[in-house]
Amino acid sequence: MGQNVESVIASTLSLIDECESRLDRLEQQAESTNTRVIERVIERKVVNDEVTPKNKTKTKNRAANQAALKLLMETYPKTFNREDVKPLKIGIQDDLLAEEKVAKNKIKRALASYVRSPQYFRSMVEGADRVDLQGEAAGKVTAEEAEHAKSQLKEFHQRRREAAREQEKQKRAQEREERISSKLDQLVALNKR
Repeated sequence: MGQNVESVIASTLSLIDECESRLDRLEQQAESTNTRVIERVIERKVVNDEVTPKNKTKTKNRAANQAALKLLMETYPKTFNREDVKPLKIGIQDDLLAEEKVAKNKIKRALASYVRSPQYFRSMVEGADRVDLQGEAAGKVTAEEAEHAKSQLKEFHQRRREAAREQEKQKRAQEREERISSKLDQLVALNKR
């Protein structure tokens, strides 16, 4: 009987040693994993910090384009109108420059913003009147121009769909990272007990 007790004590001590060894390994893995998670978070922050200036520049440019377009809409309300978008006369940029009411860089920004909008592409149907600075008819949209506008509109919608898919993919990846991080935090908490 004494030998059985000693055997049980020896195997219990062996099991305790094995448990402590496993706990040590788990703690090391958790620390290593936490280090990797922290490194990923830091890396993501660095990447985001590097990306942010581009986004700020893009936002700043978009705001400048919209301000320039607003100026054109106020100066030439019969030509530039968001509610009733009409195809513009070919060469209207030269007309705007000749009038000198709006700065050259603002004209370019505004026109780029206006003619790349989905509403403008939709207005470009074959035979539609193009308008000059007074809102008067100044030419017609050709079949080729109408087809080009259709393809531009399709590309616009395709880019928008792809951007939405990419954003959703990034959101899912971020949620996954957060779940993993949460589980790791729980594991670390359990190991500290």
